[in-house]
Amino acid sequence: MSIVSVLAALALVVAVLALVLAVVGLRRTRRTRGTGAEALPEDVRGLRQEVAALKRETGDALRHLAVVRYDAFGDMGGHLSWSLALLDDGGNGVVMTSIHGRSEARTYAKNIATWSCEQQLSPEEEEAITHARPTPR
Repeated sequence: MSIVSVLAALALVVAVLALVLAVVGLRRTRRTRGTGAEALPEDVRGLRQEVAALKRETGDALRHLAVVRYDAFGDMGGHLSWSLALLDDGGNGVVMTSIHGRSEARTYAKNIATWSCEQQLSPEEEEAITHARPTPR
């Protein structure tokens, strides 16, 4: 046998031995760490707690919004009037409306509580609230 053949055979033996040791080490690691949440490193548990806290904190953020643009009067174009809904996860917030006419614009704000309003809503305001409402996952 040539020296190259001996070195190739020796390299093959070393590679197989390394593979066996890696498999044994992996099995030991799995047995000692477990398979459930207790197997997670401590920093992962901390990150999960931080994410849960952030979700609680942002629950009342006005993060659901929708804008409906329209022509309030038939003789005007450009969709210059609008209704804007700004709501949190519970459907609390405000719907604002701006009606644009030829010589003036009027702006209104109405409080929204749990996806409804004590005051009469225009169809455009109701549409803005409907579009702002998140779809169930």
